[in-house]
Formats: sequence, C-alpha cells, structure tokens
Amino acid sequence: MRGMFTIMLLVLLVFFGFDYFKARQQPLQTPSTPSQSQAPSQQQAQPVVDQSQSTQPQPAAAAAQPQTALPTISAQVESLTTIENEQYKIVFTNRGAQIKSWVLKKYFDTAGKPLDMVQPQAAQAFGYPLSLFTYEPALTTELNQALYQVTASGAQPSSTGNAVAPATDALTFHYAIDGLDVVKTIRFDSSYAITIEAAVKRNGSPVRALVEWPAGLGDMEEFLPSSSTRSPVRTSASSTFIWSLNGKQDSVGAVPSSFLFWSHPGVSGDETLNLPYSYAAIADLYFVSAFLPDAPDRTTVVTLHHAIDLPRSLSDPKSEKTPAHLLGLAMGDVSGTTRLRLFAGPKAMDVLASIRVTGPDGKPTGQTLESLVQFGWLTVIAKPLYLALRYLVEHGVNSWGWSIIVVTVIFNLLMLPTRYMMLKSSYKMTRMQPKIEAIKNRYKNVKATDPKRAEMNTEIMELYKTEGVNMYGGCLPLIIQMPLFFAYFRVLQNTVELRQAHWFWLRDLSAPDPLHILPILIIITMFLTQYITPSPQMDKSQQRMMAFMMPAIFGFMLWSYASGLALYWGTGNIINLAIQVAINQTHMGKEMHAHADRRNRKGGSGGPKTIQGRR
Repeated sequence: MRGMFTIMLLVLLVFFGFDYFKARQQPLQTPSTPSQSQAPSQQQAQPVVDQSQSTQPQPAAAAAQPQTALPTISAQVESLTTIENEQYKIVFTNRGAQIKSWVLKKYFDTAGKPLDMVQPQAAQAFGYPLSLFTYEPALTTELNQALYQVTASGAQPSSTGNAVAPATDALTFHYAIDGLDVVKTIRFDSSYAITIEAAVKRNGSPVRALVEWPAGLGDMEEFLPSSSTRSPVRTSASSTFIWSLNGKQDSVGAVPSSFLFWSHPGVSGDETLNLPYSYAAIADLYFVSAFLPDAPDRTTVVTLHHAIDLPRSLSDPKSEKTPAHLLGLAMGDVSGTTRLRLFAGPKAMDVLASIRVTGPDGKPTGQTLESLVQFGWLTVIAKPLYLALRYLVEHGVNSWGWSIIVVTVIFNLLMLPTRYMMLKSSYKMTRMQPKIEAIKNRYKNVKATDPKRAEMNTEIMELYKTEGVNMYGGCLPLIIQMPLFFAYFRVLQNTVELRQAHWFWLRDLSAPDPLHILPILIIITMFLTQYITPSPQMDKSQQRMMAFMMPAIFGFMLWSYASGLALYWGTGNIINLAIQVAINQTHMGKEMHAHADRRNRKGGSGGPKTIQGRR
C-alpha cells in the first residue's frame, strides 16, 4: 500500500506539472533562416519584397518617379454591413475594413447570449480583426482608420446592410489617396472560414501589410465589466499560439514558465517569423482563430502579445491586480499581396476536420485542423474516450453527464478481472506473511549496511517467485485507472461540446461543482472504501493515515476542477465501495480481515514486542 501511495503521488506530480506546461506550451520553434535573422522583431524587420525600399527616402523618392495619378476613393460616413450564414453573423465596418463582431450562432456566453468571437474590451484597446499590420506606425493607423468604399458581389445587402452568405459571396473594401491604394476583399461560403485578399500599394509599389487578429477571443469574459454576467474563470490564462510547419504542429503559451529541468520563453510581442507555416493560430481552451495562407512558402507571421491588469480574484474587484495576457496574430505574404483563409470558431473535431490547409497542389487538400484540439501526451487514450462519450450522446444517452457515468460503469466492469487479480495477490501475501517474518527474523541482527542484508532481500524475492505473488499486484488497478483519470481531465478541458453541458445541478461540466456536492461525495466514499479494505501488510496507524489522506488529496484536488472529472471519479468510488463490500463477504475477504485483526492485536508487527533490559 505504501508503494501504491508513492506511485500515485508521483503520477499526480508528473501530470499536474509536466502535462500542464508541456502539453500546451512547447518552446516556440523558429528555425534559423536568412529572412528570419534579418527580421527578428518589429523594430528590425523591413519589407522583403523591395529590398532597396529601406534605403530610399520615402515618400519623396517615390514621388520623383512618374506615376499615374489615382483618383481618391473613400466613403463619407462610417457604415456597417452584416453577413451571416447558419454558423455565424459577422458585422463589418468600413472604417478600416474591419470586423466589429463575429457571433457564433450555436454557442453562447455565460449570460446566455450568442458568443461573440471579438472580445470587445481587447478590440477597443488593441484593434479589431482584419485590421492591417505594417512596419510604419503612421501608415498602420491610416489604414485602420480610413473610411473605405464597400461593394458586394452576388446578392446585394438589404437597405439595413444585412446579407446572407453564400448568396452574397464577397465584400470588397477600397481606399485610395495620394498614391496610396488599398483593396481588401472578403469571400464567404457556408462554413466557419472566410477568404481574405489584401493588397496595399504606394505609388505602385507593394507594401508588406499583414492581416491581423490583434488580441483575444470572445470566450475571455474576464475582461468584461464586473457588472456583467461573466465566468469567474480567467480563460486567457490558457491562451496559446499554435502553428504547423511541414505538417508538424507545435504550440507555446502566452507567458514564460519553467518546471523542473524544462522551460519555455512564452510568446514575444511584435516578433516577425518568416517560415513556411501551413497555419498559425491563437486559441483558448474551446475556440480558435486560425490563419491558413494560400502560399505557405511566402508566409510572414507576426506574433502579438498584450496584457491588461485585472483583479487576481474576479469575484473580488479589490483584490491585487495581476496581468491577464492576450495573444494576437498577423499573417501576410512577402510578395506584398496576401491571400489567406481565416477560421474563427469552435474547436469541435468535426468542424476542424472539414477545414484543410493548402496542399502542394495549391488547393485546400493538406492536413486538417483537427489537431488544434490538443489532448497532449494522452491523446492515445483521450481521443477514443471523447469519441466513446460522443457516440453515447448521439445514440440514445442524450446527456454528456450520463454518458460519463455509463463509460465509467463500463470501464469498472472491464476492470473486474484486475481487481480479482489484486484480491488474489493480496490474499497470497497474507498467507505467506509468516514466512516473510521468519526470513526477517533470521536477519534481524544484521545491520542495514551489511552485505548479508542483500541476501535477505534475495530470499524474500525468491519466496514471492515461488508463491507466484507479484508484490506490486495491488497497484495494478490504480496504474490502469490513473491514465483514464488524466484522459478525462484533458477531454473536459479541451472539448467544446462539454462546455456548458448540463447535468442536474451542474450547469457546466467543464467548470467546478458550484455546490461542491461531488467533491464531498468523493471524500466520503474514498474514506469508507479505505476503512473497510483489509490491509494485513499495514499496521493500524498506516491504515488510518491512508484512510484520511487519500480522500483529502483527491477531494481537495477536485474541489476546483471540472465537475465532469469529479462525476467520473465519484461514480468510480461508489462502484469501488460496492465491490469492496461484496469482497468482504467472501472467504478470502473474511480471512484477510481476520489476519489484519490478529496483526493489530499483536502490535502491528506480527508478534508481541519485547523490551530487552540492560545487563
């Protein structure tokens, strides 16, 4: 039992340390390339299309060249155009040709309103999606504040500016003044993705301008005013920059961190990366904004990193303020003309599996975005578990909560053979305990540093082998059960279908139990199971420690974790308690209890204690 306790603590330490940091936050890999070494940051980077551009006076030198005068193209007033399909409702403004709102019709915020992917406070502070990023601050401001003329192809928007995709299949925004010419076209279909074409020219020469998603996603409700109905959880803490290079995905978290021998630097702000990205994305636990370039070999990515100070405890506005980090992303083409797709939506496997990156043929035939659902190092268990839960929901169970219970019951039934093996192993160890004590008595006067001590251990191991007993057999069920526990954790933390999934008093299986009923149930059932389980190899004090410590550890741990995880563990505990009650009624169970009682009556060591007096 002591070995089992040690193994469990080690597994918990590894999971809640290594998995938390490693699974979601890999070091940002930026292989050294000539273009990257020339442009490591915003301050150092220069447009790479016209390399003489950085040495030419601007705009004077350009103005000296003969140019055909361009007519001024702009709007007189700001206007809004709304495009919607079955998945989304996007509101465009002609000021900067940006997106003011991107509502997902099938997902809702804590207040029960359709979720807006554009986080309003972050957008007001750092910019709106589809704004443009350049290496000239004055130009960037002009591009994102100008009033563009907007035209629609396909079905024309109504008088209120509303249109339905794909009947209205494109919006084109155009702005031109004093030699500056900007065209931005957005194309729509029936999916979550839109296609963006953007070109900025100055006196006929292309300017490297990247399309931005500047900061944050709509599920980050901690930035909303405290008077709003909002989640008490800081989802921005899970912000991640995710990318794919040559078919290999990697990710890094927002802030630097370290654990034991490993650390990562976090995401830098305004860092230019000239690499062949198949896609680059920012994500929280359940939603993602991903750019998919049409020409990965010519891709430029700029990582954006902002922060807003918020109370450490959202429920206490007076608590100490700490930074809440917001990641953003800009992507463009080094040629100066950018064409890419933008996916902004849920991290739902079926949805992500329908979106493919650009393949070698220049068409969307490459890998899917399914790997954006990051189960970490337990994917081999977590993904089948998710698929099993979803199958039950889609085939009659009709509830994620009941689906968790059904899968847990099935798993525990499959575990019965290992429990029987554990019972037999424990029973054999009980019967061979006198032989072990006899061996130890022969060596009781041998010091721990004496080489003969090894002979004692060899004899005991030979006895285990002769009797056919695995001394670690009692740990087998726990060793098998713990990976499933961690897999449940990953599924609940990364599966959007479990976000806001209801079960009786639980309004969200991905959030903690608001009434703490399940953690209390876990503590009680674990205590009762430990208390009635015979442990002939342990003395009374050790058994008492295990009976109190183990429930306390798991109860405390699950107090603030997803209630779906507590539902799984609590269901398993009830089954374990029932199985142990049944075992106690068997011949083996009764004999083990009797042996444990005799051991405790004799003082815990198998025989009476003798105090030797000094002669």
